Amino acid sequence: MSDSARPPVIVNPLPASVVALAVVIFGLECLFSLMDRGLIGGATPIGRRQAALELYAFHGAAFDWMLETRRFPPELLAQLLTYPLIHLSFTQTVMACVFILAIGKMVGEAFGNVSVLVLFFAGAIAGAVTYALVLDEAYPLIGAFPGIYSLIGGFTFMKWVHQKAMGDSQAKAFQLIGFLLGIQILFGMIFGTHFDWVADVAGFVAGFLLSFLLVPGGWARIREMLRNR
Repeated sequence: MSDSARPPVIVNPLPASVVALAVVIFGLECLFSLMDRGLIGGATPIGRRQAALELYAFHGAAFDWMLETRRFPPELLAQLLTYPLIHLSFTQTVMACVFILAIGKMVGEAFGNVSVLVLFFAGAIAGAVTYALVLDEAYPLIGAFPGIYSLIGGFTFMKWVHQKAMGDSQAKAFQLIGFLLGIQILFGMIFGTHFDWVADVAGFVAGFLLSFLLVPGGWARIREMLRNR
């Protein structure tokens, strides 16, 4: 068979919002890495990454202060949106980007470009607020994983609907989140990591619940459900 007779290979491109999110996160990490090596920003890189993390990470104590004083400075509110874009290391960044590209592709194809960003940042906000209200942690919240777990919530919603349509047990849709949280809690018990898994759980719940609204035809379905009650 000649090359011209071969059927074309169909490749579904990644949703633009998923690519953009991964590029921004990876680009910021590259910037930090160059700063760490003194290749940009001068020859004294020590402390620059830490200073940036302090500025753009989410601090539960600062959020508590805002609630107590009822003052909401824009630079502190902005931390709700900036903390999921920065990471502690190159390895953590690569892991985050892999999850965003893999889960985001499936969610984006089902929900649409804008919904990916809504799920990601809404989950990040829900995770940060829960982290501040439930815990009294001095350690700041850093990294994309609450937003990623929100995307996993959207993916779980897709599986949940599919299981229902197939007449199968809908509990199977929650196997992925159960496995991931189990591994995370186990590692926390072994290595004594922080309680950021609380933010991840909140992100997942937010993503799953938001999916009822973001799924195509979601508002119409909810109105129909309310009429039929």
